[in-house]
Order: sequence, then structure tokens, then C-alpha cells
Amino acid sequence: MRTHTFTSLGVTAIAFLLGAAPSGLRAQEAPAQEDPVATLAARLTLDDYKTTLKGLTQFGDRRQGTQRNRDAVDWIEERLQEFGCTNTERVFYTYPPPPPPDAAPRRTARGGGAARRRPAPNEGDLTTSTGGRVGRRGPGSGGSTIFGYRARTGVNRDLMAQPDERIRELNREEPVDGERSQVYCTKVGTTRPDEMYILGAHMDGHGVNEAVNDDGSGTALVMELARIFSAPDVRTERSIRFVLWNNEETGLNGARAYVAQRRALQGIEDPPGTGRYPEPRWMGMVQHDMMLWDHGAPGPDGLVSRDQRPEADVNIEFQSNSERADDSMKLAFFFKAANEDYATDYPAAVGPHMTNTDSTPFMDIVPAISLRENERGAQVGAGWDPNWHQPTDVWTTYTDDDFRLGLNAAQTTLAAIAQLTGARLDN
Repeated sequence: MRTHTFTSLGVTAIAFLLGAAPSGLRAQEAPAQEDPVATLAARLTLDDYKTTLKGLTQFGDRRQGTQRNRDAVDWIEERLQEFGCTNTERVFYTYPPPPPPDAAPRRTARGGGAARRRPAPNEGDLTTSTGGRVGRRGPGSGGSTIFGYRARTGVNRDLMAQPDERIRELNREEPVDGERSQVYCTKVGTTRPDEMYILGAHMDGHGVNEAVNDDGSGTALVMELARIFSAPDVRTERSIRFVLWNNEETGLNGARAYVAQRRALQGIEDPPGTGRYPEPRWMGMVQHDMMLWDHGAPGPDGLVSRDQRPEADVNIEFQSNSERADDSMKLAFFFKAANEDYATDYPAAVGPHMTNTDSTPFMDIVPAISLRENERGAQVGAGWDPNWHQPTDVWTTYTDDDFRLGLNAAQTTLAAIAQLTGARLDN
């Protein structure tokens, strides 16, 4: 592991790297002043998190290529600016992406018109009774190791399957190919502005619903972190970027466009001598994707409990076969330690199967992890979340126990990133 990734972190981070218990080391060395991480974590509230998440529901499922998606991007940008993260910018790209120069010509529909395209990842894949994925990625791509009762998963495309007429009308427009945009803003570091952690979530969804959990829950989380870190009394040594990806549901296109456009810009001072870094060097990427529902496995009838299970936890995943797996694993366990110190209700668990989310394009470049409600392959893919891409992913499905799981994920990320970036409060 590169030591510069975790330097200048304070007692907790040093203890983690040395293999000691962070809380025990802090107990031996009483802090000279109030713990800024605890103060920042206390500024995250369930009501604020729910208010931001509820605001996203006005745009339905925010499916890419629709006016409701564009309106949601505009709303997110406006809210970030209201939160004090005023240096908002956008990444623009085209969907579907153009084929590579050596690709075969695309076939068009008979009689001309728009070209046909194959279903993108996540758009129509189903889980078989044995857990294998049916789709472009082939069987077993989720790394599932769960045996027992399973439920089918898929994507709802039937407008009339949504019983709520208001939500049905919000989602009536079908997507059109063309230009897309996604918004981000940045907390600029005071002493190391050329180094940056990226916090992301995807704002698009589908399923003829309100996309509350997938991924309004992650989007609201990242927006709330932007609000906390953008407060005028907060200083960080390193920079933090808050990115709300688009086109995740069509194959991580927004995240892939970001990597393609901005990877080569890392660490370049522009204009020279100004101390400004439009794309600071990436120190780590943290994705948040589906944060609310951990109700356990399906029963023999294929149904999942209506109640959040007592042993619910925040899953922190890295990809064990990525080129940066070792660094990513260490980052995941650092987040777990932060959860143990600062989360109020739910513990965290670390797993090695980070798949099918916007951290994937980063995982061979930089330490990358994903926070979510369940293990992506072994649990979500086995039908543990019956609302995934279904008409039931709406506000009324969830209770405060569910929303509190998302809040605990926010506490986990805030606490870890505050330490990794050297967050301090002005007196």
C-alpha cells in the first residue's frame, strides 16, 4: 500500500495502519480539544437526510434520456449550491457512446431511423433459480455464494404495473439517445488541494417508481455530505469531490465518461502557479449504491420480511480481482473502523465482491470501494431486495428503520473521509 494515501490522518488512522484498535489508542491519548469528526458526524440528521431524499422523488425514477432526468440533474445542482458547494461543474457525454473506430457498422431498423442497440447491463438481466446471471456478462458474474431460498430479479418496464397514477404519469416518457450530463462539486483542500477523494452515487434509476433506494438513497447521502463539508467553519487538508453519476443503469456510462475525460488531468496545476487543480490526483473512490433495505433472505414462499432485520449492517465492498485490490481492501477496513467509532445504530461488514456499480471504472486505477445495503452479488442478486428495479421502490415502502441504515452509511463515510482529508473546525 502507498503510505501517502493514508498520511496526516490523526490518531485513528495511524492506529488502523499499525493494526491497533483505533478507539483504544484514542482512549490512551486524550484529545486536547473536541473531536472534529464527532462534531461533524453529529451534524448528520435523519430528518435532513429524509428531506433531501424526499426531494428526489418529485422526478419519478429519473430514467436517463428523459426530461425528468434532466430536471433532476438541474435540481441536484441547485441544491448543492444552496448547501454551499457552489463550484458546481458538469461532465457531458453522449449515450449510447460511439462505437470504436474498428467496430462493425451498426445496423439500423428497416426503413431507416434510429439504430437498434442491444440491452445494456442491468437493463433486463434476470437471476435464475440457481443464482446465475442471464445476460451479457454471463453466469455467476456477481460472485454469489449464498445457498438456500432465492427470488427472481429483473427490471420492470410495464408502466401499468405501477398502481399509483401520479407516479405512473411521472414516468410515462421513454428515453431518447443523445447528450447527457452529470454534476459534481468540490471541497478544495487547504494545504494539499492537489490530492482528492471522490464520493459518488448515481442519480438515475428505472423501474417506473421513485427510485428511492436505487439510488436516491445514495444520492441524498452524497448531497448531505457535501452540505456538511461545505459549511463555512469546516476545513480539510485534502480535497473532496461529490459526484452524482448519470447513466449507471445503462452500464456505468457516466462514471466511465468521467474516467475517460478526466483521468489524464490529475494533479495538473491550471493555470500554472495559481495553486488550482481542476482534477486533483485521485486518492480513493467511494461509491454509495442502494443504502436502505436489509430485511434478510427470501423465505420458502419467495417473500422478504417487511421489517428491517435486527442484524442489518452497512456492507463495504472492494473487488478482490482488481489491480488495486490490496489498497482497496485496506481502505474498506479503514471505513469499517470509522463505522465502529462513529455510527450510531448499525455496524459495518467488509466483502470482496464489489460489482456492477460506478466504482468499477476506478478500481484498477485507485483504491475503490462501494457502500450498500447488501452484498451486491450474493444478496441483492439472490433477491434479498424485492424492490430492486420494481414499482415498489417508492417512498411509502420504507420506514425510519430503513432510512436510519442510510444515515449510518453516511456517518461511516463522513467519519472516514474526515480523517483521510484532515478535517478541522474553525474556532
